[in-house]
Order: sequence, then C-alpha cells, then structure tokens
Amino acid sequence: MHSGGPELSIALVGTRGVPAHYGGFETAVEEVGARLAERGHQVRVYCRTLASDVPGERRPAEYRGMTLVHRGALRRRSLETLSHSGLSVAHLMSHRTDVAIVFNAANSPYLPLIRAARIPVATHVDGLEWKRDKWKGAGRRYYRMAESAAVRWSDALIADAQGIADYYREEFHADSRLIAYGAPRIDGGDDLLAGSGLASRGYHLVVARFEPENHVHTIVDGYTRSAATLPLVVVGSAPYADEYTARVHDLADERVRFLGGVWDQRLLDQLYANARTYLHGHSVGGTNPSLLRAVGAGTPTIAYDVVFNREVLGQAGTYFGGEDDVARRIEAAEEVADDAPLRQATSARALAYDWDDVADRYEALCRDLADRVQVRAHRPLTAQRVARAAEAVES
Repeated sequence: MHSGGPELSIALVGTRGVPAHYGGFETAVEEVGARLAERGHQVRVYCRTLASDVPGERRPAEYRGMTLVHRGALRRRSLETLSHSGLSVAHLMSHRTDVAIVFNAANSPYLPLIRAARIPVATHVDGLEWKRDKWKGAGRRYYRMAESAAVRWSDALIADAQGIADYYREEFHADSRLIAYGAPRIDGGDDLLAGSGLASRGYHLVVARFEPENHVHTIVDGYTRSAATLPLVVVGSAPYADEYTARVHDLADERVRFLGGVWDQRLLDQLYANARTYLHGHSVGGTNPSLLRAVGAGTPTIAYDVVFNREVLGQAGTYFGGEDDVARRIEAAEEVADDAPLRQATSARALAYDWDDVADRYEALCRDLADRVQVRAHRPLTAQRVARAAEAVES
C-alpha cells in the first residue's frame, strides 16, 4: 500500500548503486527504489564504476524498473565516495528531478548545489562514521563537519536507527525521519552447504567487512579462546585493509574457516539460515542489514553490546563486549540442546522491519519534499557550532 498522488521523479545519489552487493545503503536503494518504481515513480540510481571494472563490460541502463546512471570514481579510499558523488551531482544538475535523496553525510558538500538547482533533498546520514578507526586526523574532522553541513543544508534528515536520531537531536538539535531497513525473510535450504564442507547447525558464522569497528578480530580471538567444537566460518573482506586482515588471520586457529566474499545470494542465505549462531560485531553503523538478515533467518545472534544492536535484537539476542564474552557465549550456545524457542524469538523481531513499510515511509517523505511541506525546522549552523563539532573530535 502506498500514499497515492502523482508520480514523482526521484534521484538516489551517493552509493555504489545496484544491484546491491555491498552494504546497507545499496540494499536500501535496491529494495526501496524497486518498490517506488513499481508504484509508478521514475527512480534514477547513480551507480559507481571503477577503473578496476572489467573492460568493455556492459553496464545495464535499467534494473528492477529503476534507471541507472553510471559514473566513475577515484580509486582511493579518501576520495572514492566524494569523487563519484561529485560526478553524479554534476549529472543531476542538468537532469533535474522532483526529489533527491543523498546517502551518506560525507556527501554533504554537494548539498548546496542541489538546493541551488531547487531540488528538494533529504540526506540519509548513516552511522557515526567519524568514529571509525580508518579515519584519522583530518579525515575524522571532515566527517564531523560533514555531519554539521548535512544538518544545515538538507531539507530533511533520514536516520535508520533510533540511536542515530538521538545523536543528531542531542548533538545538533536536529530532528530526523526514522526509517530503518527491512529484514528479508529467509527460509533457506541447505543443499549448497556441502560444497563448502558445512552441515546445518554445524558451524558459527560471522559476516562483515574487515574493519576494527566491526570487531572481527574480537570475534575470532574470542572464538579461539573457547572450547568450541563447531568451526567458525568468516565471510567478508575489505579493500584498503590488508594490515587488519592479516591481524585477523593471525588470531585464528585451525577451527576458523575464511570464505572471503560470498556473492552467491542463495549460498549466503543458506549460511545465515543454517548457522548454530551468528556473531555480529558492528558498533557504529546504525541498523545493519547483516544483522537484519540473521534476524530474518531466525538465527540465534551474539552481538556487540551497543544501542543499535539492542534496538534490533532486544531480549532475543545475547551480547558481548570483549573476547572472553565471545568465548563464553559460543560455549553456552553449543550446550543448548533445543534452540527452537530462541530461533522463534529471533524471527519475531523481523516483524518490525518490513521493506514495504520502509518504502511507504520513503514515498511519504518524497511527497512532502516535492510538495515543499516543512518536514523539519531548518536550523542553519553558525560557524562557531561547526567549529565546535570539529573540535569535539580532538577531545
């Protein structure tokens, strides 16, 4: 069900694009964009291409009813997102839409250009990127100032978790629309597991980019300290993270199996659905699609103890803060003879995360923006407040 009214043209800017192979933003763009297109809206998605892409590979112009616009990016961590978004906004300036949604507060320097073109714009601010270990010094200060700029120049802010909404209200006195992600319902067979040497309920699972804030090192280290008899299967990797990847591998013992990136969605779903436990170490990114996938599969989950993860799991989850916690939780999980009640409780948490409802909320926001409805009080930040935001990083 949707809100009705005239069709809109909607641009989705600032992600790697679709099909979604990487991260929460891309998942949201695909699931929401496809539903909005199905409802008759003209949805344009800006997709990132890199020099490392296969030469001559045909890039689709349409996917699930969405129009795709491909733009390049500089292959450098500090510039990849901004360079791609700059090229995307340049295209947007000459190909106007009724509404634009910009993903990632890091792209906020381009918001004045979008507003100058008289395109109403909302920014999905994501998690607390400046807390990530990979951003040091100037990079961290940039992210803090980018948050301030997003508050100043967006017509609306989108938060995917209550914890993120609370942060923007407390830090910037700015309201936001709370629109979480959806949780896929995963029934999952097990016919593909044998090819990976795995059996249903016969392993523990972690799926994550290899970044310190995702605590893959904590999970692997904690697991090796345990007396677990089932293997730990680790899915994921990361560009620009060779040192951290080596650290994680050094912590492992012979019971840990690294599968790297798994791009076969059916296999990935089966890995989630058949794991004895799913271990989730993400700490700064708001509501996480990997966690929602585990919830949708009903897999008992051991999560890093932060407000974002407790918001999703509630009492259905168990939590860890360090390596010894991980060891105890895994050992306890292997001692449970019947985990059916816990699986049912975990599955029940998915009911609050429905992609159709998410699309309804995005559609309502887009209509408010297009109709110039006041979706939040516009509070321009003074130079002093912007400076204080940057100085807070150093404290």
